[in-house]
Amino acid sequence: MSQPDSISKTERDPVFAEPWQAQAFALAVRLSEQGYFTWKEWSAALADELKTEATLGYYEHWLAALERLVTAKGLTNEAALLERKEAWADAYRHTPHGKPVELLKEA
Repeated sequence: MSQPDSISKTERDPVFAEPWQAQAFALAVRLSEQGYFTWKEWSAALADELKTEATLGYYEHWLAALERLVTAKGLTNEAALLERKEAWADAYRHTPHGKPVELLKEA
């Protein structure tokens, strides 16, 4: 079934290719709304990140900028970020194909 001609390409295509991209976007918006950083600070961090490595996709830059900004603001630290990334990687490796990856809650 084809899309009606009256619908533009941007209306047909999803904004985010993967759920994590929407989550990273929402987290940046929420943290800014809660006053942890201004949107101007966020824009500057993302602009700086986009100048770095051209091989990353847009939302990889978005996530890297967010990680750097929350670390700079003292909301987390490098060790906690690494621990969380390793926990997600472990959960991913142990999740059956086609099932959602879930991170077990810490006791």
